[in-house]
Amino acid sequence: MTLAAFINSQLIVGSIALVFIALVVLIILYNGLAIRRVRMANAFSQIDVQLRRRSDLIPNLIEVVKGYMQHERTTLEAVIRARGDVNAAAGEASTGNFGAIRALSTASMALGGALRGLFARVEAYPDLKASAQFLTLQEQLVSTENRVAFARQAFNDAAMRYNEGVLTFPGNVVAGFFRFEQAELWTTSEDSRSVPSARIS
Repeated sequence: MTLAAFINSQLIVGSIALVFIALVVLIILYNGLAIRRVRMANAFSQIDVQLRRRSDLIPNLIEVVKGYMQHERTTLEAVIRARGDVNAAAGEASTGNFGAIRALSTASMALGGALRGLFARVEAYPDLKASAQFLTLQEQLVSTENRVAFARQAFNDAAMRYNEGVLTFPGNVVAGFFRFEQAELWTTSEDSRSVPSARIS
């Protein structure tokens, strides 16, 4: 074997090795992004579960409250309307549709505000405040709000890890090529961060 043939064979072997290494790196980076996206989707589904649980509790709450608060139609309608908005937004939302996640976040904040308004009005109805059924529903809603907050934090953590993979080199090259988009975090406004109090004084 001549020296030129040996060098050519080494170049071919080296080129094949480089292509193989590049392919392995590409697979590792792609799988890493895909796994992070799946984890983010799982975290989002936990928010969805808790929002649906909260939504399922609201009709019972409205039924209990309606008997006591006949003159608070506007407050009750605001809660019902906000619940409908959350349900509609939840039907559209997925981790691949960040605009719909933003809409769900906004609708969820509006529902939280409507519920706080309802619980503030309850103060004027001593019989309702003393109702065991109302107190049970209120406690369940407060517990659900806490679960929503926990699930929201888990989603934001998963989205942050996913975004790190999408934005940092060399993951950003793979993300751009395979169209992994940056995720949007679930945000809340300042006034939506408090949950209705479970204490009725």
